Amino acid sequence: MLERLWAPWRSQYVAGIADAGSDPGEATLFEQILAAPEPEEETGILWRGVTCFAVLNAFPYGSGHLMVVPNRPVADLADLSDNESDELWVAVRAAVAAIRRAYNPDGVNVGLNLGAAAGAGIPGHLHVHCLPRWRGDTNFMTTSAETRVLPEPLAESWSKLRSAWEDG
Repeated sequence: MLERLWAPWRSQYVAGIADAGSDPGEATLFEQILAAPEPEEETGILWRGVTCFAVLNAFPYGSGHLMVVPNRPVADLADLSDNESDELWVAVRAAVAAIRRAYNPDGVNVGLNLGAAAGAGIPGHLHVHCLPRWRGDTNFMTTSAETRVLPEPLAESWSKLRSAWEDG
């Protein structure tokens, strides 16, 4: 099982809302984040649009990993309205630009998993992952020790990306 070097907040987070939205009528994790009364630096929200928002991934593959999410829980791209689809892809472009400004990576991964069989952690609420990548960022720690090394805390990632988004 893949482990992370730091995660003191993870057990509280997982216990509180990780299964949210699995029962019909229950709010998804993303709906709960969007409606949370806490400040955005605590929820991880980087940007809010009319139909979509961007949020820092609380379980990142690497520093700077964020997600662009429609406000409304939809499972598939075909379920998006034209306005939601348009704003989602404009926001993905803005997310990639913010990642490039904040981290100056060698590349950027952009992708989504549609359905549980495709690896979607929250299959009822699609989300587009955007994350910076560098040559050699997958090393022995991931391949043999099954551990990811995250060089900065989430609060620092949020601050960098929020500033970069606003500067765009």
